[in-house]
Amino acid sequence: MSREIEINVKVGPHGVGVLEWSTATTLDGLTRALSVAGDESLLGHELRRLEFSLPSGDQLARRAALRAGFRREGVRRAAWQNAKGEFEDVVLYARLADDVTRGPSAMSGVMNSVMPRKRLISHVLMRDAEQRILLCRTTFKEDWELPGGIVEPGETPRDGAIREVAEELGLDLDVGRLLIMDWMPPHLGWEDACELIFDGGTVTEDDLVGFTLDGHEIAEVRLVSLAEAADLVTPISHRRLTVASELGSAGFAYTENGTPLAP
Repeated sequence: MSREIEINVKVGPHGVGVLEWSTATTLDGLTRALSVAGDESLLGHELRRLEFSLPSGDQLARRAALRAGFRREGVRRAAWQNAKGEFEDVVLYARLADDVTRGPSAMSGVMNSVMPRKRLISHVLMRDAEQRILLCRTTFKEDWELPGGIVEPGETPRDGAIREVAEELGLDLDVGRLLIMDWMPPHLGWEDACELIFDGGTVTEDDLVGFTLDGHEIAEVRLVSLAEAADLVTPISHRRLTVASELGSAGFAYTENGTPLAP
């Protein structure tokens, strides 16, 4: 038999409230209680934000939070000690007064806060008449790389490539077709990601003189052969460049960890 759940709201400064409740007995009961508390607090108490934190192991409460329209916002790692003396992550959930909690888009917004997110990276391959590759030496890591970078939220991959080339090299480049899409496994603390390599056309040594390098991230650019690139880029990057060098005029390759899948 379910027990009544008592929920309290601590109102803080700047229209922010914090929810606290007694132990929940059922998923449906806690879901209803959180939903009602959210509606009453955000609409009746003129709060603009309502939040609470949960141990990562409290699966019932975490499910109820999502079902009640609260979105996951972040994780505090190993911040709570459970009864066994083990440290668990603490997950922050919140609902804003203007969040959509009814209708078709309500659940989409909630699930968007918990679904996996992969980094999307757009790079541009520029080569000269001898098929030498334009590489950039960055100021923040040892290996060289193609011009480009991480695509911003809401930005198309091609627009991201164009923006990055403009920022890094000072070029207004009409980026061409997609050459390679590669899945990258976790590496050096990064989670997995997808990298797209677009055709940047031809470039010459004289063109390099006219580049306006971003001194914050790009320290130097150079045209190198595929063999020379092996000593400058990571092994996965060199595998991708090798695949790109073997593509025909209309070729495209899907790769994983820089290696094409067997047909």
